[in-house]
Amino acid sequence: MPAYDFYFTRLTYESGDWDVDIRMPSNVLNSLVEYTTLKVDPVERIVALSDPKMLEAPFCYLAGHKLVQFTPAERKNFERYVRGGGFVFVDDCNHDIDGLFAKSFEAEVAKIFGTKALHKIPNSHPLYSAFFKFDGPPNTGMELNGWGDDLVHDYLKAVEFGGRIRLLYSNKDYGCEWDYDFRNKRWLAIDNTRFAVNIIQYALGA
Repeated sequence: MPAYDFYFTRLTYESGDWDVDIRMPSNVLNSLVEYTTLKVDPVERIVALSDPKMLEAPFCYLAGHKLVQFTPAERKNFERYVRGGGFVFVDDCNHDIDGLFAKSFEAEVAKIFGTKALHKIPNSHPLYSAFFKFDGPPNTGMELNGWGDDLVHDYLKAVEFGGRIRLLYSNKDYGCEWDYDFRNKRWLAIDNTRFAVNIIQYALGA
């Protein structure tokens, strides 16, 4: 197999609904090809959270709308991956800080890492300048159009180890924001997937 600098791994889990925003990965991968010099695997990889193979991934994505209730095997791998230097981006597709996904996932994080592990990151965090420059997390159409809880979240949350984000958590529904055919980006004044490039470049150690 050819060597890649990056491949996109989506995590499946037994509870909830993991198979959301199906066009988002190809859109993000296209942006990495367009803006960076990374050798990118163009095919999304789908791996079960309970599968030890996920521990080898440079970047993992987990999302959904419904209840998140990890099995013991899922919980074990999630902890090993985050503590061991991996990077997982978790996105609440409900765009709702009081919704079922948010409440259940944050409860899982507290159970694994402690109640204070997941915290807001400042808008001056290096994540926001890892490639493109942002003043904080970009807003999404779901927020501005009043979808979900009708609030604009001006922060992201994270779990950090060794001074680095290992779990990045969003209630902003970036997955749905980026869920369109990459060929339609030409109609946007500013490519809204640029923040995904920042996330991945940071995950890779930028």
